Amino acid sequence: MLSDRLQDAINQQINSEMYSAHLYLSMAAYFETLSLTGFAHWMRLQFEEETAHALKLFDYVNDRDGRVTLQAIEQPPIEFESPHTVMRMALEHERLVTDMINNLYALAVAERDYPSHVLLEWFVTEQVEEEKTIRDIVDHMDIIGNDGTGLLIMDQRLGDRVAEEAGAEDAAAE
Repeated sequence: MLSDRLQDAINQQINSEMYSAHLYLSMAAYFETLSLTGFAHWMRLQFEEETAHALKLFDYVNDRDGRVTLQAIEQPPIEFESPHTVMRMALEHERLVTDMINNLYALAVAERDYPSHVLLEWFVTEQVEEEKTIRDIVDHMDIIGNDGTGLLIMDQRLGDRVAEEAGAEDAAAE
């Protein structure tokens, strides 16, 4: 059984994962308004991943005979300065999520909750991948700068990301 402290922290993380999903969906909507459908597609897949992460934690709390308490999800931003700004914001957000996961992991270790420790190792590894993926996109956008042709090439590249990629990560986690 989960301690109250760990259960509360995981419930907060569920909320944070749902906020992440909403943030990425808001970013997808922004990209759609710019006709950058590849960027929008990529963000929609991020939305699906974040929702899956929230559900993974949701199921875990229930499996440990805990109580999930859903909280209100803060509204994400709806206006953005530029595609580059959006991707930088996504990277900063993933770094924030990494900090939250690390704190949750430290709590599980401090509480000597070994099942939570094992679960959270998956999230720690996932965050390394998330940050690297978005950092690579930001780095490429830094290289192309304000070049519209480069932006369209990036849009095509991000549009090529397939749902199986996200599904493969989730399957590997199970």
